[in-house]
Amino acid sequence: MIRIANGQGFWGDSLEAPVEQVRRGPIDYLTLDYLAEITMSIMQKQRSRDPKAGYARDFVDMIARVLPDLVERRIRVIANAGGVNPAACRDAILEIAKRQGIHVKVATVTGDDIMGRLDDYIARGVALKNMETGEPLSKIRSKVQSANVYFGAFPVAEALGHGAQIVITGRVTDTGLALAPMIHEYGWKLDDWDKLSAGTIAGHSIECGAQSTGGNCQVDWETIPNLADVGYPIIEAEPDGSFVITKHAGTGGRVSVASVKEQLLYEMGDPREYITPDCVADFTTIHLEQCGPDRVRFSGIKGRPATPFYKVSISYSAGYKAIGGLVYAWPDAYKKAKAADRILRQRLDRLGLKFDEIRTEFVGANACHGIAAGEPSPEVEPQLAEVMLRVGVRSSNKEAVTRFTKELAPLALNGPPVVTGFGSGRPSVDEIIAYWPALIPKTEVAPEVSIWQNEN
Repeated sequence: MIRIANGQGFWGDSLEAPVEQVRRGPIDYLTLDYLAEITMSIMQKQRSRDPKAGYARDFVDMIARVLPDLVERRIRVIANAGGVNPAACRDAILEIAKRQGIHVKVATVTGDDIMGRLDDYIARGVALKNMETGEPLSKIRSKVQSANVYFGAFPVAEALGHGAQIVITGRVTDTGLALAPMIHEYGWKLDDWDKLSAGTIAGHSIECGAQSTGGNCQVDWETIPNLADVGYPIIEAEPDGSFVITKHAGTGGRVSVASVKEQLLYEMGDPREYITPDCVADFTTIHLEQCGPDRVRFSGIKGRPATPFYKVSISYSAGYKAIGGLVYAWPDAYKKAKAADRILRQRLDRLGLKFDEIRTEFVGANACHGIAAGEPSPEVEPQLAEVMLRVGVRSSNKEAVTRFTKELAPLALNGPPVVTGFGSGRPSVDEIIAYWPALIPKTEVAPEVSIWQNEN
């Protein structure tokens, strides 16, 4: 049995979680997931301004804190913190190891960044069509900001096979980070579909950190103990593909069938066809059993052969947006906010400003559920102590969006009473980054595994 821990569910998750995973109990592997679709475009922008940027700096800071512990406890680390610049991330880690006088072997998994090859693909008929609309990438080629292939677990397992203590990747699937140690330790093959599917589901079960150990849990959430010290999830994996989800003893939170099920449903399409580069997992075959306090066993998982494609995450510029708000106080808070919205829209029309979309929310009345919430009842509306008018606009015309940002503040004195708050000041104008999902034949791209070590 091997213990595979998750210490990061997204870029911006708890800084302490990975440190706690290392120091509060036995684990063999620490996995850290930093990347989302939007993250890649952010990192690409960072790298365009600084060739040494484009990766998750939080990861480097964390390694600086725990590197001696990792070596002493023989814990191996797998992280997609490399973003669009795994080499720079690797160099930063090697420099830390050198300063601390610790010898460490670091691997990078690259080849996922195909930004520089898009024109060649299009010219050769690899259309990279949008999976949702069917449109070819050529339609928005000039606006593309990043393009990354989702690799699977096998190149990461290859890096572990070369003795890497820290594996830094670009865009590898979230599930692949945890599946890779099982492939490496147990010698699973490319066509071990049931085992690969089990490992994939294990990875999916922990990829969002504490979301599977009681965080963000709808079931009996008030009874979940000590979320201030919530434990992050750990896989106890067996060679036959069965596994247990648990957490370190003495930590807060709860691992139950209910908490695990909520995580299983996260980002779920067809539960019979959870498609990854490594396999197609069938979530309907999962058998769950509460096998002890904070222990849930998975078994019976089946899978099918992988497809001949990789998924590609492409981001592109899609105009500009601005979002701002005003807070109205009792009495008639909701009525005032609605009147202010009407007045604002009339003024924008008088100025001749056109937008692709204007969207209004009334926070405190119906913002969370939108149209499903309906209008507050006549009995409830007078009781609303405060309502925030939140308005957003979107347009390819940056000047129009900028002009909108200057029309909110005047409402404080030339609109309905009583404005008690003006958000955080005049709204900023932000570029909209849109997502373009596509498929590419696996024959068109290949992962590259490199091994490096520092010299002391």
